[in-house]
Order: sequence, then structure tokens, then C-alpha cells
Amino acid sequence: MSGESTETATPARWRRLFVLLPLLVFLGLAGLFLSQLLSGRDVSEVPSALIGLPAPQTNLPPLEGSALPGLDSKAFAGKVTLVNVFASWCAPCRDEHPVLLALSKDKRFVLAALNYKDEPANARRFLGEVGNPYQAIGVDEAGRAAIDWGVYGVPETFVVGKDGKIAYKHVGPITAESAETLLLPQIEKALAAH
Repeated sequence: MSGESTETATPARWRRLFVLLPLLVFLGLAGLFLSQLLSGRDVSEVPSALIGLPAPQTNLPPLEGSALPGLDSKAFAGKVTLVNVFASWCAPCRDEHPVLLALSKDKRFVLAALNYKDEPANARRFLGEVGNPYQAIGVDEAGRAAIDWGVYGVPETFVVGKDGKIAYKHVGPITAESAETLLLPQIEKALAAH
């Protein structure tokens, strides 16, 4: 009799282990994610495989009804360029817009836009409401150029140096603080490079 209870007890232990295993894996992953979240890391600094590489060759048509040219990477050769990826349907894009307007007053660099998967009328209305800081706006209707740039979502902003290489990538809306502490130092560095 005791031999039978040992044989039935062993499968019961295995069943308990199989039931607890997913819970233990979940708790381990949750702890890992929580530790990353609480690490104090700046989520706007997402590493990009494109940093230090030439910016993707981009030739996007201009925004219909706008007097500005489209986004042509050749037009900015030899200049420091900020490429801001925005869309009218993007609420954080609206939040960062006052900062972009302030940045546009600095004529040492070009502020260009990649309008991501947007309706032209909506993009024009958006810029009409909040102001237009851009010197060029390229329309990326299908989102293919954004893929080339390694865009995760909107808004994102790239600093492209005079040498045509991506020097910095900012993910998420630019705030006054992030412009001061992160973006402007990268722009200054790109301006100082030969």
C-alpha cells in the first residue's frame, strides 16, 4: 500500500511544479522589468543603431499647400540639421511644439520635419493652429522613410551633423528641460565638429 501512495505522490509533485513554474517565470520577469523601470534611466535616450552612421538618403515630397520644400537630405549637406518626426494626430507632438518654435529661432541649424502617416489637410491645420517652426517638411505618407530612420514612434528628433551622420536621437516629446540638458549640448557638439 505504501508503494502506491509514493507513486501517486510523485506525479502530484510534478503537477504542482508545472503549475508554479509559469508563476515563477512571470515573477522573475516582472522583477527584471521593475528594476529597469526604477533604474532612473532616461527613456528618451533609446539607443539607435544609426548613431554615427550617415543619415538615410531621404527625398520626400513637400506638404501639399505649403510653400516649404520637401525633405531632401542632399539640401542640408554641410549643415547641422534637426529632423523632427511629427504627425497631427500625435498628442505629444502638440506638447513639444512650443519648444520646437523656440528652437527654430536659432538660425545656426536647420529644423526640418518628417510628417509621418498624416493627411495633408490635417498636417496643415495642425501647423496653422500651433505655428510652423520648420524650414522644410517632407511627407512620409506610407511610413517607409521613418523605417529607414529607425523611428519607433512619434515624436522623435534626430541631430544630423554637417558630415551627414546621425549624431543623436531623442525619442518622445522634447521638453524645455530635455532641450536644455540633452538636445542643445548635442547640437553644440555637432556645430563645433569640422
